[in-house]
Amino acid sequence: MKTIHALAAGALLAAAVGQAHAAEIEVLHWWTSGGEAKAANMLKQKLEAKGHTWKDFAVAGGGGDSAMTVLKSRAISGNPPAVAQIKGPLIQEWGDMGFLGNIDKIAKEENWDSFLTPQLAAYNKVDGHYAAVPVNIHRINWLWANPDVLEKAGIDDVPKTWDEFFADAKKIREAGFIPLAHGGQPWQDATVFEVVMMGIGGGDFYRKAFVELDPEALTSDTMIESLKTFKKLRSTMDDNIAGRDWNIATSMVINGKAAMQIMGDWAKGEFTAAGLTAGEDYLCEAAPMTEHMFSYNVDSFAMFKIDDEGKQQAQQDLASLILSKDFQTTFNKAKGSIPVRLDVPLDSFDKCAKASRKAFDAASEGNGLVPSLAHGMAVSASVQGAVFDVITNFFNDPEMSAETAAKRLASAVRAAS
Repeated sequence: MKTIHALAAGALLAAAVGQAHAAEIEVLHWWTSGGEAKAANMLKQKLEAKGHTWKDFAVAGGGGDSAMTVLKSRAISGNPPAVAQIKGPLIQEWGDMGFLGNIDKIAKEENWDSFLTPQLAAYNKVDGHYAAVPVNIHRINWLWANPDVLEKAGIDDVPKTWDEFFADAKKIREAGFIPLAHGGQPWQDATVFEVVMMGIGGGDFYRKAFVELDPEALTSDTMIESLKTFKKLRSTMDDNIAGRDWNIATSMVINGKAAMQIMGDWAKGEFTAAGLTAGEDYLCEAAPMTEHMFSYNVDSFAMFKIDDEGKQQAQQDLASLILSKDFQTTFNKAKGSIPVRLDVPLDSFDKCAKASRKAFDAASEGNGLVPSLAHGMAVSASVQGAVFDVITNFFNDPEMSAETAAKRLASAVRAAS
């Protein structure tokens, strides 16, 4: 009898201790499309299985601009969420302002440095200490295609060069389809432009222009050629692109209204959510001239500084869940990305994911691995905003020349740096 009472008392004590550390944490993110929301819900369920409560703070907007505006407002008022989706150099900016906490404890316990590349780990550290946890690796320079539409237009394979692309676009238009699905938002315009530029200029040029912000590169003949090619793409789109969300553009490819889309591999999450099979119902290939390039975007969750021990424990538990092999597998399958843990096997992943990992490894060994400016991995938010303004204004102004745009780009970057 005493043993039963002792066991019962022990169970109550364990439950009390568990409840003491259980907490509600607010999580800000911008994963609101079908595939993204499914992926986010997986993380929520995993966290709540540990006894914590996930208070969802979703802010629509594929590039995260709206979410960052809301986050700034909350932080300035002294009420930031416990966790927020933040990327690239912006993590360091928040850390330098003193907003972020320290999650070295869980990072050391689980030896994160053994399975994260130094380059990707560095984004998530502030003064050498982990303040954020990376979730995945997205490849930006993908061309998604509907094989049925291509076949109806008499096209055997996706284009490998821009000359091939424009020739195919003419056939697609004549067959009654939209060649390129696109959403007219600044971040989407910048996404397409950087993909064009990296193909035409290569890795070294991309880094000079969009990482080092070299004035000569920004006004060079290579930049002007990239701008001209980018502007020409406008003729391959429909007239209703203004304000269109990226996932709506993806649905145009899925539904057979459009042939292709240039977008990061979160687009694959939409194809997956629609029940389609990679390599059969849709095609994924490197965008023209970028076969040896890998423009990356790494989603991360930054942990904001909080005093509550329960919430601190919830942050640690969330970080641990995110980098568990099981979650890295299930989440990235839903999200369309590949695991940030390089020791997670991709045997059960689809054709596109396997191609992405192969491209990541090859680009890492060569000079083709570059951080995406359009997706917050290359420069500060102020420089990124300046580039967005020039690129989207150029794209939507038929009268602006590529030469003028290049000069404005260099001036805008100089002013924002």
